[in-house]
Amino acid sequence: MNLVQEVIDWFADADNWSGRRGVWHQLREHVRMSGVATLAACLLALPPAVWLGHKRRFGSVAVNVSNVGRAIPSFAILVIATQQFGLLEYPIVGSFTTFLALVALAVPPLVTNAYVAVAEVPDELRDAARGMGMSEGELLRRVELPVAAPLLMAGVRTAAVQVVATATIAAFVGADGLGRFIIDGRAVNDQAEIFAGALLVALLSLLTEGGLALVQSAVTPRGLREADVPTGAEAAALAVATVPPPDGRGTP
Repeated sequence: MNLVQEVIDWFADADNWSGRRGVWHQLREHVRMSGVATLAACLLALPPAVWLGHKRRFGSVAVNVSNVGRAIPSFAILVIATQQFGLLEYPIVGSFTTFLALVALAVPPLVTNAYVAVAEVPDELRDAARGMGMSEGELLRRVELPVAAPLLMAGVRTAAVQVVATATIAAFVGADGLGRFIIDGRAVNDQAEIFAGALLVALLSLLTEGGLALVQSAVTPRGLREADVPTGAEAAALAVATVPPPDGRGTP
């Protein structure tokens, strides 16, 4: 029997879908673990990166620190954290060591994209907003963030897909997730189970990419979506036309 048929039979076996070791349970655990880590990384990385981008300060520091973070393998963090903290489990976080490794993986692209997205908002747009009487907080919230949304969300998409794909390492410390099929399959030399686990991770990564692409489109202002040039001065000019002045009476 060839591998393709073995994989089809594996998916057709109802026993592989039910119970604690089944696909549905492992899929839920994988999504929960990835979602919690990505959300935590967003809360940790985005606020300071956005604010530094607004101030246009310490950009080289933020980007270089992020690059250093990218150079550290997630598996190395997992091993070191396991040595330090053991196999800790928490109700929402799950495997604490896996959580640390995934958050560390997600932070660099979030910091880099968020900083660059806000810092590169055109000066003419900033000046126009200040001329309309906006405070720094209003400038950030109502002008810079909408214009920066496409690039900022691109960082979130990159981080989320990386986390989903890398969350398979949780199986190395005994945690649940789709990586269990890969690790357990290797333990018994079941090539069909290994292939099925890898295929499920790949499909989930593609769904994550596609779902967040829709979110990115939804949070991007209509003027930027419809413009021929989605970023830069032309898109900024379209965006400023949609931003009402502080008194709410429309564009003067």
